[in-house]
Amino acid sequence: MPSSQHLLLKQFLTAATGPLARRRPSLGKLRLACELGALFQFMPWNVFLEETSIEGMEAEWLRPQGAPAHRVLLYLHGGGYVLGSPNTHRSLIGALAQRCQMPALSINYRKAPEYPFPAALQDALMAYRWLLQEGFQPNNIIIAGDSAGGGLALALLLALRDGGEALPAAAIGLSPWTDLALPVSTLHRLAEEETQVLEALEIRNWGAMYAAGTAPENPLLSPSKAALHDLPPLLIQLSDAEVLCEDGLGFVQKARAAGVAITLQQFEGLVHWWHLFWRFLPEGRQALNQVSTFVHGIWEAQAEAARLVQAARKKVKTPAASAVRLRKWA
Repeated sequence: MPSSQHLLLKQFLTAATGPLARRRPSLGKLRLACELGALFQFMPWNVFLEETSIEGMEAEWLRPQGAPAHRVLLYLHGGGYVLGSPNTHRSLIGALAQRCQMPALSINYRKAPEYPFPAALQDALMAYRWLLQEGFQPNNIIIAGDSAGGGLALALLLALRDGGEALPAAAIGLSPWTDLALPVSTLHRLAEEETQVLEALEIRNWGAMYAAGTAPENPLLSPSKAALHDLPPLLIQLSDAEVLCEDGLGFVQKARAAGVAITLQQFEGLVHWWHLFWRFLPEGRQALNQVSTFVHGIWEAQAEAARLVQAARKKVKTPAASAVRLRKWA
């Protein structure tokens, strides 16, 4: 059952739905509101911010104190491909980096409608390749994102796989947008939920802005339409009360059928983007803690695999070494 804090948040969002629906603020005003709201976010203690640039693209490092420097979380923020920035997600990314004990790189990828598909994907590819050029090994990189950023993270995996490039250790989708064309049936079924209707209607418009004439069935726009073989381990978090849940569950089932090691963590009754309210919502902190457990499991699995390889090599060497000793004493 959702917490009292979440019920309060949902009441606030429901109350705001009417005025927003009547006024229909422009995209510019929505962007400004998001950036102004980011002014009241605060970084977690002992997470340090460092601005950088990747071939002219704005980006920033969030470095938790004491985190190993050889690993990195490449984070792609959400916002329907039209909103958001490292500013709007800095607190969330900092909290995630701190829990996972790894530096995070957040990029300000280009947004629609000014820069439609494939601009965001090209920027994500550029950031990943830049990390490789900086000396990070693919098995020390994890890609993560929320909402549209989660869909972009999955599209990035597909682009890397199909291009024959090295894949990261894992990827994380927090309520990922896996199908750009939300079915009309989904909208009708959710029509009584005011916050979800507003969210769904806006998302459909934003998806069209991003696609800009490209068919929404394109796998790099809608990862759920792709062949999902040969992908690294995935973590997907979804709430059963958000409009992206059904498509997300379909993606999980398809990935499992393709042999992908995918972990689904499902929450009950939570609004979309509940992760952003991690300071206020216990469910947000729980979700981030579960991401941390998944990440640490990736590193533990790598360490165990390395141990088994080393043990196998020792077994191969042992008979040869014994034969040398026998010849010596013969």
